[in-house]
Amino acid sequence: MKKIFLLLLFIPFFRQGFAQEINRFNPDTIKTIVLDSAVNIKAEKLNVETFIRKVMYDTSFYQSFRDMKRYTFIAENRIYSYDKKNKVDGKIYRKIRHNNSGPYKMEYLVKQDTGKIYKRNGKYQLYTVEMFDYIFMNAYNTDFVPNAPKPDGKGGTNESYKDKLKTLIFNPGRPIKVPFIGSKTEIFSANMRQYYDYGFTSGTYLDSIPVYRFKVSVKPDLSKWTKDGIMIKELVTIFDKRNFNILGRYVDMKYSNMLFDFDVQMNIEMGYFGEDKLPTKITYQGNWDYPFKKEERASFLIVHKDYKLEKAK
Repeated sequence: MKKIFLLLLFIPFFRQGFAQEINRFNPDTIKTIVLDSAVNIKAEKLNVETFIRKVMYDTSFYQSFRDMKRYTFIAENRIYSYDKKNKVDGKIYRKIRHNNSGPYKMEYLVKQDTGKIYKRNGKYQLYTVEMFDYIFMNAYNTDFVPNAPKPDGKGGTNESYKDKLKTLIFNPGRPIKVPFIGSKTEIFSANMRQYYDYGFTSGTYLDSIPVYRFKVSVKPDLSKWTKDGIMIKELVTIFDKRNFNILGRYVDMKYSNMLFDFDVQMNIEMGYFGEDKLPTKITYQGNWDYPFKKEERASFLIVHKDYKLEKAK
């Protein structure tokens, strides 16, 4: 059950050194955008429903991750774990070349671990790090690596957790069968809409790309009791005006009950490489607590760069 809750907490750490207190990175796609004006809905012939449908049923955002298998690229991964005083007690740094020229190869250019990363049996101390490694780093990841075997013979429960995580990130607003969460992820349902403000703004992404920023946020005038019962506090999606491609997504989630407690932010950003739209940055920070288990505090940054399109296989 602990792993089920982890998927909900699943995208700082630039300052070097160890056993120090650091200001955690607050991942937010909005910060890469220069906003210019509110959108005139009538002039643009757009409405909130246009954006909601795109958010819920878009497939291109997830396809961008699958398209990575046609490229050779460098991934830099930084992970920090923290103690209860928010001081770093574990660090992981990986610089990996994902080589898709011919049979897939994952080459570690740099591999560094410091602090309380592993248990005596060699497994990760934190499920947060385990899930991160499973989704973004391992060669057996069937979604991002061509012709790779599954991690276990039957697909396993990890495949189920990963499927739920993919829905939450790539098609937010759709239902996810997670115990004790129920319909809290369905932020576009008739019942949940009364708690949210929906709006979109015009802007420029990465200095040159004209975009819309569609923001879903909890209404500020709700009672504290009502706000505390809402899991997704904010969801931001960035759309390319020219083709309505999704270029970024930010999600802020916080929830607490008798069984668990979490506070998480995650962000994914895309960039254009030729005709393809590919992931360039994934950031995550979060705390989560589960009865009788060690509280987990972690943050990570993934940067993808040096994309090179390989010949079709």
